Amino acid sequence: MIAGRGKNITFAGDMNDSLKNKYDSIIFDLDGTLWDSTANVALAWQAALSKVDYIQEEMTQERVRSITGMTYDAIFDKLFPELNIEQRKEVQSLCAVSELEILHTKGGELYPGLEETLKYLAANYKLYIVSNCQNGYIELFLDLNQLHGHFLGHQCFGTKGNPKADNIKDVVNDHQLKAPVYVGDTMGDYNAAKQAGVPFIFANYGFGVVPDGMIATISNFAGLKELL
Repeated sequence: MIAGRGKNITFAGDMNDSLKNKYDSIIFDLDGTLWDSTANVALAWQAALSKVDYIQEEMTQERVRSITGMTYDAIFDKLFPELNIEQRKEVQSLCAVSELEILHTKGGELYPGLEETLKYLAANYKLYIVSNCQNGYIELFLDLNQLHGHFLGHQCFGTKGNPKADNIKDVVNDHQLKAPVYVGDTMGDYNAAKQAGVPFIFANYGFGVVPDGMIATISNFAGLKELL
């Protein structure tokens, strides 16, 4: 990676390369890219776990961060491999309800400069969200932060149970996007974008590590204004 024109971005390629005007749309991951809700998700999941008698362990923010970006089903397979299928489904259902209830009240932490940057980007690009979250989570994020006006659509794992790559493809096809780019913070995001045939921008302030393959890296969300 070669340093870009500012300390907030790096990009692959020649020093004089520019990504401006190369794309018609931007598709965003949500958790670790647009906001961090892990502290309150941990509270919500802990409240849910207290309703069953077969789990004694504590749900921490660090544990939530460790699985952020995985599909909602895979999260509970990884967190509770010792549970049987019925127990795991019960825990997942309880956590899903508790998560939306608590986030509706407490929300999450928007990354600095988010709304200003989205406003800037929306003037030049079509904006979308694709996340591995449960159904209703993206809507809650948009409602809570009054951000509906910046996005033209969204898709998530909870809608059809499809992997992120397929959901990215659906957004591209459904909205007839010609030159999209995906912004995410984990290796799973990169792999999904690659499988969907969409260039990837790595948000390194999030939860994951992506060693290579991205077209650019941003160290804060506002860096997109300089990059795009």
